[in-house]
Amino acid sequence: MANKINIIYISLNGNTKYFVECLSEYIEATKDIVVKSLNIKDLKGETFPVDEPFVSFLPTYLNGGNGIHTGDKEVLTTRLGDFIASNDNFKLCYGIIGSGNRNFNNQFCLSAKQYTERFGFPLIDIFELRGTQSDVKRIANLIINHQEEFLNEL
Repeated sequence: MANKINIIYISLNGNTKYFVECLSEYIEATKDIVVKSLNIKDLKGETFPVDEPFVSFLPTYLNGGNGIHTGDKEVLTTRLGDFIASNDNFKLCYGIIGSGNRNFNNQFCLSAKQYTERFGFPLIDIFELRGTQSDVKRIANLIINHQEEFLNEL
């Protein structure tokens, strides 16, 4: 098992950041794995090549509509996509976790689903808003398993 997990995410209003912090604390306390995280928002559009595998987190911000016929265009979080695309960073991403609000029906976690199509990595899981402790435990185990599979394929 790997002794480190890298998380690259974007958080605009704090929900995703809160979840990543709770997840990191849980993994470090119960799995004895160090978690390193980076909020792309802090880079202000800068990119650089990553040199270690990572998992990504993405909230959903779309331009209105219903997510099917209209409102399926990502807004506000495009810096994460730009970062993942730059320097072929997507090649080291072993999956994405989406967050959103179920009130938006078809748009719920749509951005993360679009990233899986765009970059070819798996959608590991989804959660609503700040998530729950149950979400933290489930997603922690899924991340560890996906990372292990990814490392075995390298």
